[in-house]
Amino acid sequence: MCNRYLSPSGADIESMWQLHGGNPSAGGGVFPRNTGPFVRRAREDAGYSRELVLGQWGLIPWFAKTAKLTYSTNNARSEELAAKASYKAPWARGQRCIIPAITFDEPCWETGRNVWWTFARADGRLWGLAGLWNTWTDRASGEMFESYTMLTTNADEHPLMSRMHKPDPKLAPDQQDKRSVIAIEEEDVDLWLTGTEKDVQPFLRPPPLELSVATHA
Repeated sequence: MCNRYLSPSGADIESMWQLHGGNPSAGGGVFPRNTGPFVRRAREDAGYSRELVLGQWGLIPWFAKTAKLTYSTNNARSEELAAKASYKAPWARGQRCIIPAITFDEPCWETGRNVWWTFARADGRLWGLAGLWNTWTDRASGEMFESYTMLTTNADEHPLMSRMHKPDPKLAPDQQDKRSVIAIEEEDVDLWLTGTEKDVQPFLRPPPLELSVATHA
């Protein structure tokens, strides 16, 4: 699971994903329950365009009593989206988004302690990580809150991502369910934001090995 990443500035996001609007996001490190930018299909456009939105990293589901959740929703297993209460409604409505990132970090425990690895793209471009968004309204005040979650997929067979995260001592080596973020390439963004569940299933995979450059202390 990813628990921290480095967000680009709003200007860099708008440049890469062909957006307009002068979003003031300065970029920087994002952690769970922090505010971060994400790209989605514009809600007020009857046709199709993209918009940049600021929201909480940690999706607030429709049934939440408060925006301050007592449980973690910053990552969502892609295999559970259609069934899990927190995510099934946004997933069914096609509320998919792109989470821009310069780098993202994952913990490696191969030495017996947590060593953070930082993942950048080999081509120097920004990551467009797969996400799901939701708009939650406070019933008492009427205030609306934007939020998002980062999707993950199984990475047991991936030569790099399978090395991340602390092994569960209760599970056999072939039952660990190591996880990876999902990268949406620029040419696939429109389909990711507008396609059906069937259309986007092929995207739910770890980034190709040759796309990642990993560094660590």
